Amino acid sequence: MKALVSWCEAVALIFILKLYFNASYQLTGLQVCSLCDGTVQNNTYVGNFCSSSAGRIDKRCCLANDNSSDPERIIGLDLSSCSLTQVEDLSGASTVVVIDLSLNTITNISDKVFQGFLDLNVLILPEYIACPGGNASWQQMEVKQGKQLCKDQKNMCNQTGQMSANCPENSLCGPYGPGFFECHCAENYHGYKCLRQAEFPALKVFGPLAASAVVISFLLWITQRRKAKSL
Repeated sequence: MKALVSWCEAVALIFILKLYFNASYQLTGLQVCSLCDGTVQNNTYVGNFCSSSAGRIDKRCCLANDNSSDPERIIGLDLSSCSLTQVEDLSGASTVVVIDLSLNTITNISDKVFQGFLDLNVLILPEYIACPGGNASWQQMEVKQGKQLCKDQKNMCNQTGQMSANCPENSLCGPYGPGFFECHCAENYHGYKCLRQAEFPALKVFGPLAASAVVISFLLWITQRRKAKSL
């Protein structure tokens, strides 16, 4: 049992460190909104969406104007006509509902750029760029006025939201963006492929890591603050 706990602690520490180093290279919401000059125009798709959603415009973003815990939550992102040739990271806008990347000379976009974009409902791309995930991920796909429209994201899991053939036994399927899904262990199961049954020893595993997690979070906050100030 002690060996298992030690192994779990090591895995958890490696995971936390990986998150820290990956996050250091990810764009924050503020940086995503500043990927190009200008602001969201009223007569654009994102502009009309922002107006109908009672949002507020900040540079190239539409921010939600609600009482949520995140006052900077991005619901619209307009990067059209930005002279972009590639798009590699939009993680700071993972809460977005509408994205417009049209009228750019982008040659290819990896599906992984939109991984974790659970709320993405409308994606507008240059006409020669395919919708991420293809037909399996969108209710509607069409080329219109020189733009590729990807609309109404589908749930990649089965309709019951329970067990899925793509997930191992004793696990549940959950959507994770267009073309992606993730598997969560069912209640009272944990470990590799959710094969271990019984309550996960969370206190023993994560208790000793609490202090290091706080330190890493503080370092990450300092890193992101420096990046934001450099803009």
